[in-house]
Amino acid sequence: QVQLVESGGGLVQAGGSLRLSCAASGRTFSSHTMGWFRQAPGKEREFVAAISKSGGSTYYADSVKGRFTISRDNAKNTMYLQMNSLRPEDTAVYYCAATPKAGIYMTPLGYDYWGQGTQVTVSS
Repeated sequence: QVQLVESGGGLVQAGGSLRLSCAASGRTFSSHTMGWFRQAPGKEREFVAAISKSGGSTYYADSVKGRFTISRDNAKNTMYLQMNSLRPEDTAVYYCAATPKAGIYMTPLGYDYWGQGTQVTVSS
């Protein structure tokens, strides 16, 4: 089992940047595909980005492509989401997720483990 803890959220002005971190417990981090999702009030949880087990492949939602960068450090059991050029519509609770299954998933149903979330608020 993998336990995930997000950090790095906060309040930032539009155009600013934040870097989220997701720290994973256990020695099997490198065997898990990882993803970031977000959920705004009254909306469904939506895919943001995903990264393969080795970190060699990354995938992004169209809404964040070119602004957000997902990465991972398997030696540190940590995944990151660098968010630049933030917009008010990026405001949400951001969750990290993990799955040991093969493949990349852009739906919450593809993931088995979730963090508790971290709030990101972008003011206009």
